[in-house]
Order: sequence, then C-alpha cells, then structure tokens
Amino acid sequence: MREALQRLGSFTVVGTVAFIVDISVFNILASGFGIGPITSKVVSVTLATGVSWLGSHYVTFRKFAGRPKREEALLFGLTNLIGLGIAAACLVVSHYILGLTSPLANNISANVVGVLLGNVFRYVAYRYFVFRPVLQESAEPSFAA
Repeated sequence: MREALQRLGSFTVVGTVAFIVDISVFNILASGFGIGPITSKVVSVTLATGVSWLGSHYVTFRKFAGRPKREEALLFGLTNLIGLGIAAACLVVSHYILGLTSPLANNISANVVGVLLGNVFRYVAYRYFVFRPVLQESAEPSFAA
C-alpha cells in the first residue's frame, strides 16, 4: 500500500511538472503567437508528453520498466494521444459547440476538465499497460498437468 501511495505521489509530481509545461506552452502559443486553441493544445501536449515520459520512466514507474525503451515510448505516446483526444474533445465541446471562447473558458475546458479526465485514464494505462514489471523466471521448473 505504501509503495502504491508513493507511486501515486510521484505520478502527481511528474504530472504537475508536465502540466506546467502544457499550460504554459498552450497559453504562450494561443495568446502570444495567435495560434488557434486546438493547434496550441496539440503542441503543448506533445512537449508535456516528453517531460512526462522521462519522469514516468525514470521516477514513477522505474520498477515496472520491463519493456524495451522504444516499445515503451511508443505505447506511452499512444496512451498520451488518447489523453490528448480527451483534452481536445473537452476543448472542442466548450469552444465550438457551447461557444465559450474566452481564454478562461479554453483553459478550464482543456486544462482543468480535459487534464483531469485524461490523467485518470493515463494513470491506469501507464500502470497496467505501458509500464509492466519484468517477469522473473522461477528457479524451479513448473510442470503443468
């Protein structure tokens, strides 16, 4: 139980750093460079994903890193594409369907609601799909009947 709580705490810290990268880049691009909100979100999530993979691989799930790094990074990236889809869907609904187009509304939909829902998905996917423990071979042979 203690190990699981430490992992959740580490996931939170790594996620917070990635979130700061995500929200900072999103707002800089959307406000300072006049790039649209969806493109800004795609770029910000891509950069935050790199930060998150480093923290997840080397800190949070280091004991579970049993896959080759290339395979793990690919699965991590795919998981984050789904997470990006969750955040982008929240932004599309808010911005384009509900017509809430202010910077505050964009941030709440993409960076609060979208990130919260995406993080729940990511944690479960990282723990049980992306970062899987190295299988230990038993010293004793197993005989199946």
